[in-house]
Amino acid sequence: MSTPALIEVQGLGQRYAGRSVLRDVSFRLQPGESLGVIGESGAGKSTLARLVMGLERPSAGEVRWSGLAVQALSAKERRALRAQVQMVFQDPYGSLDPRWRVGRSVMEPLDALSMGEAQRQQRLAEVLAAVGMEIDAAMRFPHQFSGGQRQRLAIARALTTKPRLIVADEPLSALDVSVQAQILSLLRDLQQREGISLVLVSHDLAAVEVLCDQALVLRDGAVLEQGATAQVLGEPQHPYTRSLLAALA
Repeated sequence: MSTPALIEVQGLGQRYAGRSVLRDVSFRLQPGESLGVIGESGAGKSTLARLVMGLERPSAGEVRWSGLAVQALSAKERRALRAQVQMVFQDPYGSLDPRWRVGRSVMEPLDALSMGEAQRQQRLAEVLAAVGMEIDAAMRFPHQFSGGQRQRLAIARALTTKPRLIVADEPLSALDVSVQAQILSLLRDLQQREGISLVLVSHDLAAVEVLCDQALVLRDGAVLEQGATAQVLGEPQHPYTRSLLAALA
């Protein structure tokens, strides 16, 4: 019997106020694999990210985690899933409360887990070091850091529970080009070192090319093209994908 995929999305769809924003999206990711979800604003990328995270209930289809349907999980099972699936937002303030010192925000995902204070502090030091930050950063507030540093801290927060999957929703778009390169390198190193699977939501084709094994192109909520990244970006079959590549030339 074959081992189930880490995550499997089958026929996923979503409607808001009677309007379809996502239609019949399917993909599979094995442990350590990565998927780039490509498309312009309004394509449905962020909606797909929220559904994968289990933050919304889909109108159609399902998300399966290690063979189990996320919608069918109990509240306790969903809490356990939260430890294995973490999210990095476009705006780091989505996960770093400006009223809290950084250490409290970074450690918040561990609140639902049984862990002593000594273990928490050790994990805090580990995740800060993993993103190239000093431990004294924990005592400062988010506004005291640059945009790139805040994104590093948001990534550290996502790492605290030792997740198997990170969903990153446009994690580079709010950053300067030079800082984008630093965060891109950090994500690549973490993938290789930690073996974390990644769903990268992005309009940045270069980032998808560097980080992702697979690519999926969305437009108006529908999948236009998907497959190995080298194939989708190297030999695009759909005119829309070719237009996206041409815009970068």
